[in-house]
Amino acid sequence: MVELRAGRAGGMGEILDVEGPYEVAPLGRSLVELAEHRPEIVGLTADMGRFSDIHPFRDAHPDRFFQIGMAEADLVMIAAGLAKTGKIAYCTSYSVFILRRALDFLIIDCAHSKANVKIFGGMPGLVNPYGATHQATDDLAVLRMVPDLTIIDPCDATELAQVVKAVADIEGTVYVRSLRGKVPVVFDPDEYEFELGTARRLREGTDVGVISTGFMTQRALIAESVAKDRGLSVGVLHTPTIKPFDAQGVTEFARNVERLVIVENHQTTGGLATLVTEALYDAGIQKPVIRIGIQHRFHESGSQAYIEAKYGLDQERITRAVVEGV
Repeated sequence: MVELRAGRAGGMGEILDVEGPYEVAPLGRSLVELAEHRPEIVGLTADMGRFSDIHPFRDAHPDRFFQIGMAEADLVMIAAGLAKTGKIAYCTSYSVFILRRALDFLIIDCAHSKANVKIFGGMPGLVNPYGATHQATDDLAVLRMVPDLTIIDPCDATELAQVVKAVADIEGTVYVRSLRGKVPVVFDPDEYEFELGTARRLREGTDVGVISTGFMTQRALIAESVAKDRGLSVGVLHTPTIKPFDAQGVTEFARNVERLVIVENHQTTGGLATLVTEALYDAGIQKPVIRIGIQHRFHESGSQAYIEAKYGLDQERITRAVVEGV
């Protein structure tokens, strides 16, 4: 089994030890490629250029880059203004800052105005050791209630790079849970293709169905591999688009399994688990469900391995839920 506890992130969100293939700064590198033939693209950040991975764009296109400073509300307002002049504004900061400090502007100046603003929130969920001040464990719950806002939670470097390019063609405001630093490569870039609003079946199975989002899908796949060795048939459904949500894909997947495990790096209230259970209810489907996610509380500081194990997001907990059903 691949051991992930050694390094999803540490320090300023820097991934310390990544086993297997990875890409460095896929957000910024993909944005540079896109901007070469899309002159309307501009980049902005709130004092987080290096730590949000937009620095490759800053270096390649300094005349199209804006460092706003530690002022997330100003960042979002300026981005909305640039969008109204015909620009496509890519904004980066930590998820927790751009969500809490700029929420009104994100709702009114961006979503309500259908502004072409693409917000990449770094370090969503429990991916840093700084406690509640830096942990965006509620971003999906808050933002999914905002009309005219697209929400995406990519799994890996392959998907994130594709999302960077795909959102340029989505009219209006988009929020992406971004990954930074050394981002693992889970999907083969020659085979995987991100499609907005579509959940992807990565494994077919009938005993257990795992529904996941974000980088937790990698752990879902590891759990599936362990379960397969023990004779279980496990399906894995990756749901990168939180809004618009692929309720039909989820219910079709759920009908063919005996029980479900929902895995997300977000509070189990208001995020993927809530979306899935709402979809099941609406479709009249009743299945045993285990929800793997973050408890509804403020969380303490600590190393990545410590807080993941303490709050039940680690590989061991996910595998136990899939294999043993507890």
